[in-house]
Amino acid sequence: MPAKKFLFELLALFVISSMVFPACASISGGTGSDMSELIAAAQAEGTLTTIALPHNWCNYGEAIETFKTKYGIEVNELNPDAGSGDEIEAIKANMDNKGPQAPDVVDVGFTFGEDNQDLFMPYKVSAWDSIPVAAKDPEGYWYGDYYGVLSFLVNTSAQPSVPQDWPDLLDPKYAGQVALSGDPRVSNQAIQSVYAAALANGGSLDDARAGLDYFAKLNSAGNLVPVISNSDLVASGKTPVIITWDYLALAAVDSYNGNPTAEVVIPATGRFAGVYVQAISAYAPHPNAAKLWMEFLYSDEGQVIWMKGYCHPIREADMRARGVIPEDLIAKLPDVSGAVFPTGAQLKAAADLIKTQWDSAVGADVQPAP
Repeated sequence: MPAKKFLFELLALFVISSMVFPACASISGGTGSDMSELIAAAQAEGTLTTIALPHNWCNYGEAIETFKTKYGIEVNELNPDAGSGDEIEAIKANMDNKGPQAPDVVDVGFTFGEDNQDLFMPYKVSAWDSIPVAAKDPEGYWYGDYYGVLSFLVNTSAQPSVPQDWPDLLDPKYAGQVALSGDPRVSNQAIQSVYAAALANGGSLDDARAGLDYFAKLNSAGNLVPVISNSDLVASGKTPVIITWDYLALAAVDSYNGNPTAEVVIPATGRFAGVYVQAISAYAPHPNAAKLWMEFLYSDEGQVIWMKGYCHPIREADMRARGVIPEDLIAKLPDVSGAVFPTGAQLKAAADLIKTQWDSAVGADVQPAP
């Protein structure tokens, strides 16, 4: 598909130009007999503790159930609706406590991975070489898992006028109807939503201030609902329009099964691709189960499970080249031509700006829904 080819050309450019890494440490993942030993060690631990993995996010529900069945390991799921900042704080809060509230693994936004590698345990999965260079720490402290493009999920039963671009959301017809999928002071998804809005409103990858100005207008117009929304709130009509990753929006439409009717829009401008990363906590209570979880997620099987949830898996280029992706899955992904991948430095600068200036610039105290 031309759109996907374009995306991977962009990703290749991102790989070449965005970062310069030092030499790799020699840390290998499990293969052959090593994998058998890892499976045995993980099964001896018996449990994996995850955090911030909603079952409808990237098809994590199937991933978790498949892992449990495949290896006979229980999965202790903490706070599925937490944001990236919450995941980091959970590691910090349990550095000296390897109890049930201590996460073994995290799935966080790109900058959260780069900024917190002192909290992570280095580990290179068997499929390490097929992960793009710019999407992984050279020593294995974190590595990209998938990416999405920000979109509008619209409950057309509640709001039949479907916005096609960011400026449309300022229209009075959307009063009290538009919400974010997180708090921009802590949530990677929400931070990058503001960043994407900047691109559509005179800003750039080097200047996200226009995104804050845009959300200030949205809030002042009364269109922004200051709650952390989700697909259920969209379905109920409480927040008929939500800004969210395309994979979450498309999965939500499937789950509605026509009730309510809904559409997913990739905005005409400000098309923003965001990479998430995996990491193992340096304080993991179940380090071998954590390593096995990573091996599973980065296997062809795990990557296809993510794709079934409409995510763009980080190893997709390699899997396409080997012809192991079912054609029906490739056909389901939307046209995201023109989506841009910011560098790590650009993401960090934008995140710092948005997190620290959201309150003063926008003034919307985004909170969990009551």
